[in-house]
Parts: sequence; C-alpha cells; structure tokens
Amino acid sequence: MQILFCHPNAAPGEAERWQAGLTARLGAAGLGVPGFTIRTPEVAAPPADYALLWNPPPAALLGQTRLRAAFALGAGVDALLGADVLPPGVPLYRLEDAGMAAQMVEYALHAVLRWQRRFDEYEALAARGEWRTLTPRPRPLIAVLGLGALGGAVASAFAGLGYRVRGWSRSPRTLVGVEGFAGPEALMACLDGAGVLIDLLPLTAGTRGLLDGRVFAQLMPGALFVNLARGAHVVEADLLAALAGGRLSAAVLDVFGQEPLPAGHALRDRPEVTVTPHIAALTRLDAALDSIAAAITAIEAGATAVLGRVDPARGY
Repeated sequence: MQILFCHPNAAPGEAERWQAGLTARLGAAGLGVPGFTIRTPEVAAPPADYALLWNPPPAALLGQTRLRAAFALGAGVDALLGADVLPPGVPLYRLEDAGMAAQMVEYALHAVLRWQRRFDEYEALAARGEWRTLTPRPRPLIAVLGLGALGGAVASAFAGLGYRVRGWSRSPRTLVGVEGFAGPEALMACLDGAGVLIDLLPLTAGTRGLLDGRVFAQLMPGALFVNLARGAHVVEADLLAALAGGRLSAAVLDVFGQEPLPAGHALRDRPEVTVTPHIAALTRLDAALDSIAAAITAIEAGATAVLGRVDPARGY
C-alpha cells in the first residue's frame, strides 16, 4: 500500500508524525507497513493507493491512476472540489469531527458570552482606565446556519444551556431543543429576529455570497454575527454596511475571503470586529489519524459505505 501526503503548509515534522501514526494504526489493523511519500515540488510521487491532502497544488495528483481514495485533512473540501485536483472517479473523504466539534463549541460559546455579558466593552473600558458597570444583554435567540457535525454540536450546546436556538440546513434535521428550518425558502424565517447569527455552512454554489444585506436586515437590530465557516459566504460590503448602520453591533470572524486577511483591510482595526486567523477548530492529529486509518481499513476490507464520503454534487 502506498500513501501520498501533500500539505504544502505543513509545519516541520508534521508529515513525519502523520507517517508514524498511520504506520502504527494500519499495522495494528493487519495491513502491514505502508509506503509513504511526502509530496513536494522536488519529489516525484510514485503511484499511490491513498492521498492525504490539504490545499494541494492543481498538479499534485497528476498521473495518479490507481488511487482508491483521497482524504481531506480537515472538514472543508471546497478547495479540493473546486480546483480539479482529484482524478475522475476517485472518492473524497473529509474529517467528520476528529476533535473539531468540541473546539467549535468552545469558540462559539466564548464569542456569544463575551458579547452577551459585554466583556468586549469592559476590555475597552479597562484600556481607557474607566470603571463602570454595564447592563448585560438579554439572552439572545441564536440562529445556527448548517447543522452538520460541527453546526449540530454548536446548536445543541447552546440549547443545552437553555438558549432558544434555531437551526437551518439543506435538508431537515432533528436536534433536541433546536427549532429546525430546512431549504432555501425557510432561511428568512429562521433568521427573523435572531440576536446571534452563527455561520457553519459548507461552501457550495448555493451558499457562496449567501450572507448579504438582506440576511443581516432580518436579524434583531444590534445583533452579533459569528463566522466559523467560510469567508466566501459573506458579501463583505454588506457586512460592513450592517456594522456601520447598527444592524450588527459586533462580528467575530475566523474566516475571510482572502487569507491571511491583508493589512489595511476594512475589517481590521474596527473596534466592533474581532478577528482570529482561521483557528476556531484545528485538526487534532490523533483523532484524525484514527478516523483515516479506520476508513482505509474499511475500504481495504471492501466496505462501500465509509463515514465521511463527500458527495461532489452537494459539495460536502
């Protein structure tokens, strides 16, 4: 078995950790010691059976005619589906969770509670040397867009804390304590009067540019917007207008249309905008290794229904 690892932005030693982890797990599963090639511009990749990919260049899999499957080293797959990286017919798998759901819940809880309890404003007061009490905001109605493994975990976490939560997805989902909305025609009803909007949608043709002025106008005046999904979901000019006009009182943004976010960008240095560098949920190595090793073991055993397979028609 030959495995190709292609991650141009991998930290020093990261590829070797993936190699050691997969070797141990696949060996324990009785599949022997896999060959492992770290793809770089200087290294010609031999024929591989499986590919592990993160932001690969378009020619990364050129000539790979015997691939049985490719694995995205994260939850998002839009970069792989949109760049013609994969040879025709090669199934793509994504990490369904791999430790990311708990991190996403932590980030979302922090963002909402910091805004609700006005800790962001206390930080500004402290920086100016002011000492005064602010009235906390009432508990908001929370709308979560996207109820997959990550969005569903976030919606359920807020519901478990007693928040009123709505969730919107492509097809109906049932989650305890979450009022479900499904399909394009239900989006505005889901957003109506929400005090917090949390984006956890996949990036598809149908969600690109979805979050525009019409969406922000549906929210409660002074709402909070939290984007943990993809920057391309957002019409940035409309987001800036919603902030300037007070429809949004704050935004917490982990993803952007261009990353890194350029110096001098309009979303930088705004006091009501919190920017983080796409760190809401990082891939946990051990959990990801367990997931990929289990999938390879199942494929080698002839399984056809393997967790995490991406439907190219849907985009996730």
